[in-house]
Amino acid sequence: MKALVEAFPKHLEEAIAIGRSAQLKKSETKFENIVISGLGGSGIGGKIVSQWVADLCKIPIICTSDYILPGFVNEKTLVIISSYSGDTEETVAAMEEAFSKGAEIACITSGGKIGKIAGEKGLNCITIPGGNPPRSMFGYSAIQQLYMLAHYGFIGMEFETSIQNAIQTMQNNMADLRAQSLDIAKKIVDRIPVLYSEAMYEGVTIRWRQQINENSKMLCSHHVFPEMNHNELVGWTGGDNRVAVVILRNEDDHKRSQMRMEICKKLMGEKCDTIIEAWSKGGDKIERSLYLVHLGDWISIDLAELRNEDAVAIPAIIFLKGELAKMQ
Repeated sequence: MKALVEAFPKHLEEAIAIGRSAQLKKSETKFENIVISGLGGSGIGGKIVSQWVADLCKIPIICTSDYILPGFVNEKTLVIISSYSGDTEETVAAMEEAFSKGAEIACITSGGKIGKIAGEKGLNCITIPGGNPPRSMFGYSAIQQLYMLAHYGFIGMEFETSIQNAIQTMQNNMADLRAQSLDIAKKIVDRIPVLYSEAMYEGVTIRWRQQINENSKMLCSHHVFPEMNHNELVGWTGGDNRVAVVILRNEDDHKRSQMRMEICKKLMGEKCDTIIEAWSKGGDKIERSLYLVHLGDWISIDLAELRNEDAVAIPAIIFLKGELAKMQ
């Protein structure tokens, strides 16, 4: 897993090459909405990308992580099926429902059942390299979401420049990024991390939580500003030093949300002695997000090493899938 995290900038470069060479058919449908269906490491790319393009795409994008699709899905819906393995039980079920509702389906996968169905049905499908843990292939799957949206005309190709700039920013700042990662990991290794960000970066914050869950084998929670000010902030009445706060910060966070963060740091500091800020680097939302994703991935690896955990192993998930297989 450490080698896969280290290769993240290279994954992004290869993802651009894959996206550029994808052979996709045109569609004459005038779409009214988009649904991105995926779970875990395959689903988080849709969440993050939907936030990247929120001010560009003129129709709604909904991300789902379930067996079923929203009731509005019909023949004017584009359903993007994202499953790294191609065999994710819930996503296969969602794909079957998309067929029954007459939606147009496009796929991002390395193969499996979904890749086979896409080939048989002649669906638009971008195939990414297989054989690795899905969470380690974020750089491939997320970027293909952008190429898929661009193919259907919902966004332009400007994102390529942002990705290339993000790669350069990470490479130029790698020593600082790695030092920051280890420093944060050491401060939170014996605590329960509670992550916060501005709402439009929630996808990145979820990615941090997922990586700490799977790679580091730790419980972790997240919330966003300003919503947390209307509920969770009161819960800090019962806060204590079992918790470590990490706030993901960005230059383009809403001005009022930044004010709220500063006030809340004071309130949280009365209950907890570990409050950390992780600032992104980059010139736009895509660059900043990718920088923070890479930082969070490294933190999860450093935590795993500090805790003597195997970052690759996911025995609980394997057990769950085995038990479910018995009940079919």
